[in-house]
Amino acid sequence: MKKQLLFLLITVLSFNCYSQISFEKGYYIDNSNQKTNCLIKNIDWKNNPTEFEYKLSENSESKKASIKLIKEFGIDNVSKYIRSNVNIDRSSEKFNQLSNHRKPIFKEEELFLKVLVEGKANLYLFEDGNLIRYFYNTEDTVIEQLVFKSYKTSNYKIGKNNSFKNQLWNNLKCPDFKISKVENLDYQKNDLIKFFVEYNECNGEKSIIYEKKQKKDLFNLSIRPGFNSSSLSIQNSVSSSRDTDFDNEIGFRFGIEAEFIMPFNANKWSLIIEPTYQYFKSEKEINKQTVIADYKSIEIPVGIRHYFFLSENSKIFINGSYILDLSSNSIIDFSSEVDLEINTRNNLAFGMGYKYNDKYSLELRYQTSREILGDYIAWSSDYNTLSVIFGYSLF
Repeated sequence: MKKQLLFLLITVLSFNCYSQISFEKGYYIDNSNQKTNCLIKNIDWKNNPTEFEYKLSENSESKKASIKLIKEFGIDNVSKYIRSNVNIDRSSEKFNQLSNHRKPIFKEEELFLKVLVEGKANLYLFEDGNLIRYFYNTEDTVIEQLVFKSYKTSNYKIGKNNSFKNQLWNNLKCPDFKISKVENLDYQKNDLIKFFVEYNECNGEKSIIYEKKQKKDLFNLSIRPGFNSSSLSIQNSVSSSRDTDFDNEIGFRFGIEAEFIMPFNANKWSLIIEPTYQYFKSEKEINKQTVIADYKSIEIPVGIRHYFFLSENSKIFINGSYILDLSSNSIIDFSSEVDLEINTRNNLAFGMGYKYNDKYSLELRYQTSREILGDYIAWSSDYNTLSVIFGYSLF
């Protein structure tokens, strides 16, 4: 079964290599200012790229273009990046790495800046891991960073350098703006986009906003009934006469899954947690005694899921989970010997499935072997489960 599941996983990943790549209409401008229309691979960059992949036509081979050769590129109606030599402060915002200096420490770098707002004043974003920096310019000025920096004060408190507010107040004037408008700004994308749009409107110019609207429903709650095909074997290291291999049993399972979709990489990644009730009962005759396994528990798989989009309404997924298992009133009952209380250990699960219209899903899930007699030195066990899970998203 493990080999079959591994083969199926490799098949899915191989299928992804050929079908999941999404090339969308776009363009690039090279160092000679020549604009080329093309198809650009849209991977919804979380971090600003230093290169991108493109095709000149649907059937042509893909190529890569780097920041050294490209001045600008964009995906139609989705995103736009421009190359710029800018002074950037990379000071950390993590407490244990905070600088003791209030002033930014600038270093000149050549970067692809993501365009958020275009107009009389332009707003840009640079993101690299936990580092987030905003830049701006107007028709008459070069691109410069909007300065925000956390730092340690002399009494070991966290100070804030909010110089970006002074930059905006001094350089982006509008008769309708009051000082409180700038004072209440946070160094956040939505706040800054709104400010730049209002500034452009105040100066009689309409803004072009490239920042796409994120999928609003980044949380899904689903009911997940299904069937388990489970097997159990127990072994005693002192006396093999008590070893028991129970028959494979089909049982019902029911779970409720909470899915938290990550707001990057085209919503292909999510975190999942699925409290699930499961029940296994099997009876075996061995050495003139009856042995009954009566095992019920609440499983709590916590994991990560990745989607491969086939179309707008159709996608396949794979996920991996770490399962916390909470058994209750569960025993191995020997008719003529001392019973064993079931106390389980945690295990892993791997699944793959199909989802349609963000509503209906079907998943095949394999669990690695689980120890259910963890409190006994002389006993060991192997509990294995293969599940078929049906899903229906409530929202």
